[in-house]
Amino acid sequence: MAKLYNKIFICVSIYWIFSLLSLVILGVMSETRVCSSGVNDCSSTVAATTPLITFLEKIQETALNTFGPTKFDPKLYIDLSLKSSLSVTEEAFGKLSRKHNGSVSRAELNKFVEEYLNGAGSDLVYVEPVDFVKEPHGFLPKVKNSEVREWALEVHALWKNLSRKVSDTVKEEPAMHTLLPLPHPCIIPGSRFREVYYWDSYWVIRGLLASKMHQTAKAIVINLIYFVENYGFVLNGARSYYTNRSQPPLLSSMVYEIYKRTGDMSLVKRALPALIKEHEFWNSGIHKVTIHDSKGVSHVLSRYYAMWNKPRPESYTTDKETASKLTNEANKEILYREVASTAESGWDFSTRWMRNASDLTTLATTNIIPVDLNAYILKMELDIAFLAKVAGETTIAKKFTEASRSREKAFKSVFWNENLSQWLDCWVNYSVTCKGDQTREAWHQNENVFASNFIPLWIKPFDSGFTSCYAFSSSLRISVDMAEKVMKSLKASGLVQAAGIATSLTNSGQQWDYPNGWAPMQHLIIEALAKTGSKEAWLMAEDLAVRWIRTNYASYKQTGEMHEKYDVEKCGEYGGGGEYIPQTGFGWTNGVVLALLEEFGWPEDRKLDCQ
Repeated sequence: MAKLYNKIFICVSIYWIFSLLSLVILGVMSETRVCSSGVNDCSSTVAATTPLITFLEKIQETALNTFGPTKFDPKLYIDLSLKSSLSVTEEAFGKLSRKHNGSVSRAELNKFVEEYLNGAGSDLVYVEPVDFVKEPHGFLPKVKNSEVREWALEVHALWKNLSRKVSDTVKEEPAMHTLLPLPHPCIIPGSRFREVYYWDSYWVIRGLLASKMHQTAKAIVINLIYFVENYGFVLNGARSYYTNRSQPPLLSSMVYEIYKRTGDMSLVKRALPALIKEHEFWNSGIHKVTIHDSKGVSHVLSRYYAMWNKPRPESYTTDKETASKLTNEANKEILYREVASTAESGWDFSTRWMRNASDLTTLATTNIIPVDLNAYILKMELDIAFLAKVAGETTIAKKFTEASRSREKAFKSVFWNENLSQWLDCWVNYSVTCKGDQTREAWHQNENVFASNFIPLWIKPFDSGFTSCYAFSSSLRISVDMAEKVMKSLKASGLVQAAGIATSLTNSGQQWDYPNGWAPMQHLIIEALAKTGSKEAWLMAEDLAVRWIRTNYASYKQTGEMHEKYDVEKCGEYGGGGEYIPQTGFGWTNGVVLALLEEFGWPEDRKLDCQ
């Protein structure tokens, strides 16, 4: 008995020592609370890789050693497909003569690639969208300026450039491709992003709806449902190396937007089981965290957590280089999981996820309960409740209405910061406990300013069209006064710049930091402000839309391209930073421009050039 008491005393002592250390380390926190999670991080699932991916990682390393880092894109090599069997290709690769650093002669490597491998993207073929017309009937009726209309039609025409279908060979010989089969054609982002991506698709669909391309929009949704049916969740993208993670969950929003335009009940009924399954994915296992607020009330929330602890195949050499600063293999595995989990967030990379803004090895994404992720899931719950109701599934509708009300409470007691008038990420500090105990954690709000702090405003219903679709509790509605507080906080935050909304206030060199602005963040915040019922907020939304449209137009006129991201300090400048060169195309950028022009229009007398 004495030994038992000694063990208990030691366990309790260890717990309190680590808890006190946590409080010292997190001394900047505004408030400390206790939360819990049943997740055992050390034994989490790791998705399986494939022999082809393992081989192509070797090709990627050899190419880096051979060609050097200048303009080197590791993804190019992981997207190659085989001309012969893997065994034949590996044998030929093994016969290449190597230097001491693992490189081969450029001529020899080029010859090998040409002889044994198909080019990246060759397993996708161009297909013209079935519902594309040069100038759709009723296209952007609020755009009165002829110059803007001419440009908008050029952006609309880019859907043809970005339309693809997966080659039949992918389905016939899947082991020879990292590309995954899809049942329907798709719209790709562009440039190095040769495959369909999850959260990009929401803004692509918003643009397609503005272009009256309803069939193409529906096909994209069916493709994403196919992922849920085959993998249990929507993959980050249509590649076998993306089966270890998802992206921000916006599938329900896509279904909702298409239904709102078309009344397509068959899509609703097809989508409902997949949406319920996706909701389970984000609210169980490694993604689920139960947190207690200051009053002891528990809240079940979600986090990003990739099923991976190795270098990402598409950035294999890059991730190995990042991890080379670490000497302990266990710490490298932790870093690789954090890197992949950050990729799951879509914000790869940003100081938002880093303990030290200048050191990528301090990524701590799995220790963060992101406010925007939980806003997207709240939106998912509301969407499912609405879609189930219109489909006559009252039991499902009731269940998800109740789920949304439970999650909504956390936005008041966990995420909301009254002093800043913003919703903030929750940082969790995992502490050591005795085996068998439930993990206990302390948490605090991250008071740094990011565009994500304003995303919950997009979820809240303001306009009459929205409130007629959902059955909200009275607590879910934000007063106009509160919305205006959030608007004023945005104005004073430093994020609003000459050409749009910056992603953060830190110029770290990471692409999801200052001075970059991204189309999704512009659209979510602009649309949120426009729906508040506040005239002042609507005027700010319009002003932000004008700034964003102008910078897109100016850059397009200078470069002939639509870009992935923009420098919001300077009108007409595209963005940079991050682990790859700036990309063009570009799916979600095109979609947001068309959606904003549809909503706000463009008067005949408003100038389009940078002011």
